[in-house]
Amino acid sequence: MAELNITTQHGVRTITLSRPDVRNAFNDQGIAELKAAFEAAGQASDVRCVVLAAQGSAFCAGADLNWMRRMADYTREQNLADAAQLAAMLRAIYTCAKPTLARVQGDVYAGGLGLVAACDMAISVDTAQYCLSEVKIGLIPATISPYVIRAMGARTAHRYFLTAERFSATEAHRVGLVHEVVNADALDAQVSALTQALVSASPDALKACKSLLHDVAGQDIDEALVERTVLGIADIRASVQGKEGVQSFLQKRKPNWLV
Repeated sequence: MAELNITTQHGVRTITLSRPDVRNAFNDQGIAELKAAFEAAGQASDVRCVVLAAQGSAFCAGADLNWMRRMADYTREQNLADAAQLAAMLRAIYTCAKPTLARVQGDVYAGGLGLVAACDMAISVDTAQYCLSEVKIGLIPATISPYVIRAMGARTAHRYFLTAERFSATEAHRVGLVHEVVNADALDAQVSALTQALVSASPDALKACKSLLHDVAGQDIDEALVERTVLGIADIRASVQGKEGVQSFLQKRKPNWLV
């Protein structure tokens, strides 16, 4: 049975975690499906942006218990292979060529925070609870750590990685894990506002901008970095969509990707 529901409407692909009976906890099948879904979305010509959503009361509770029971008997080599698949899935989300948005309608635990942090943007309902619970059961949030630390910052991660305490959506917003917190009735409207902004932008510019973000974030502002940014703006100015965008702005008309 499929772990995901996938739809595309008006340039927005929605990938929905569809195991509400287990609070959308993921297993090896779900990890493989998520990786494939984001890779496919990144290549699809009819997709401008991707929303990661979920059904039920929880967004994602981390690892599925049945999967964890199987892993309990894994050898080190099996654990390495298994963890590599999870890491590859998170990287597929983070490096997706299209902008990504997490629509968080419920609680987020453990590995679920990796899904949220790997997306470019995240909107959360005000009732959602967050928890990096791994140390409580003798584990560490290793594979999700690059994304979660980038999202919330190292100092905040020290606290929540080590204490495994729950924190609110308001706190998730304060530390930068999510961009906005809204009530449940306003969630879809806020998600729609952001996706419409993304759909209205130049597809080529969005792709180049994601590469820019990955290249520049956390880097020293040295000569090599400055040179890369100079090349980046020069290349996009000379591109077909770059020229069209500037001309449409000057001529006070819609660019051809909106016509």
